Amino acid sequence: MKISTKNKIDASFSMASMTDIIFLLLIFLLITASYSPKALPVDLPLSTNEKTESAQVNVTVTAQPAYYVEGKRVAFSQLQNVLEGLLVKTSSKVVVLHMDKRLSIAHMVKVADIANGLGAAVSIATEFEKKR
Repeated sequence: MKISTKNKIDASFSMASMTDIIFLLLIFLLITASYSPKALPVDLPLSTNEKTESAQVNVTVTAQPAYYVEGKRVAFSQLQNVLEGLLVKTSSKVVVLHMDKRLSIAHMVKVADIANGLGAAVSIATEFEKKR
């Protein structure tokens, strides 16, 4: 006696869902890889010290000079008020200066003086240069 089944198992595999997942991952990686919190065009000076500071408040001064606090442009006259508002919210009071290397030292001293007046430690961001 021959028994036949009406439901046959399909042995093929559809790759459509797998390719959808791969493309979603690719798009996610492209978006996150291009995001940079320090996207302002600043040429940092070189340093042989590889030590990094856990930055709490980032202040960037471009070559024009234009002042930015955490990526938002701020007039120099408002810099102290903005820094004071941000430093109140942070537990470790550290201000990291991202200064363009073409600027005179006077711009760094002005910003560092404001940060020190607010009771914050000042750190200067540099690019790491390997020793040869």
